[in-house]
Amino acid sequence: MDKNFIFSSESVGEGHPDKVSDYISDSVLDACFAQDPSSRVACETLVKSNCVFLGGEITTKAKFDYEDIVRQAIRDIGYINKKDDEVFHADDVFITNCLTKQSSDIAQGVDAAAADGKDTAEQGAGDQGIMFGYACDQTPELMPAPIMFAHRLLREMAHQRKEVGVEWLRPDVKSQVAVEFVNGKIKDIKNVVISTQHTEDIKHSEIKEFCIEEVIKKVLPAELLTDSTEFLINPTGKFVIGGPQGDAGLTGRKIIVDTYGGWARHGGGAFSGKDPSKVDRSAAYFCRWVAKNIVAAGLASEVELQVAYAIGYPYPTSIHVDTFGSAKNGLTDQQIAEAAQKVFSFKPADIITQLDLLRPIYRESTHYGHFAKENMPWESTAKAEELKAAV
Repeated sequence: MDKNFIFSSESVGEGHPDKVSDYISDSVLDACFAQDPSSRVACETLVKSNCVFLGGEITTKAKFDYEDIVRQAIRDIGYINKKDDEVFHADDVFITNCLTKQSSDIAQGVDAAAADGKDTAEQGAGDQGIMFGYACDQTPELMPAPIMFAHRLLREMAHQRKEVGVEWLRPDVKSQVAVEFVNGKIKDIKNVVISTQHTEDIKHSEIKEFCIEEVIKKVLPAELLTDSTEFLINPTGKFVIGGPQGDAGLTGRKIIVDTYGGWARHGGGAFSGKDPSKVDRSAAYFCRWVAKNIVAAGLASEVELQVAYAIGYPYPTSIHVDTFGSAKNGLTDQQIAEAAQKVFSFKPADIITQLDLLRPIYRESTHYGHFAKENMPWESTAKAEELKAAV
């Protein structure tokens, strides 16, 4: 990549239709884990207008009312305004449940038990696939700056809507931030985009002033906002019809928002609604954990990790580390990869154990990216000193 460039990342808020779907799916997953940590969950959600459709496969001993879980998730997001104001409302949506049990063929490969045609009796990966993890020193969270800035904006928008109580704000909102880099370092912010759903009675000029003064200037670094920074606020001029009324939402359709904003690569699978036997989710979290500890240990200023798995097989089929030439103290990428394999176990079953993933923590991961949240186990840097010793 050229060292002088402009890079943009986007984020979407809790009320975006796709994020509504993600949150419902993760709410179902947490409800299963709250009662039965051995649950196998692959919950997909479709939302449109005043309808919610659940599909996928779940095998669990947990007993709960799926309708209650769905309605509470929608309430948490904030679709609870006057019913003549919103077609999609927590109390009035129609819910269709098409969930079935997990395939016995898949379960055979994942279970820690011998089976005909299976090479080992160990727990295997829930599917084949490639997963990536990334970390860099651009921000305190060891994440790329453009995606972190985009998330910050929408966290503040949610705060203004929920805690401050700005009455004209509605749940559906998007942001985008373009950051200019010179000689590979952040120079300034070129433009900021916020598109927020609102009530009919608010003027566009008021929305623009609010977003600039109460959100953008509060959460983005002042030294990066210049006289030439452009603010594009509700550029269509009006955004009253939003959420599932305006657009259909599907689980797993915002995987770039969920990860690194396009700065680093992403594998083929989405996260939300999947229990950690699905390496799409657990191994992506694990790779982020390993990458973050590599940067925190001072072994490199930037690193991307790729692992690959085969369904039913208990070992990764490949492990690749790339520091993009940023490795320190004369280390090679191969040496860092070898150190990581000494400190971390890459087996799917061990990933679950190391990160303590069989518990109801997934609703907290859904919004504003699955990374850079200090309370999540894959964000811990407690392995940094052990990595230093390993090299």
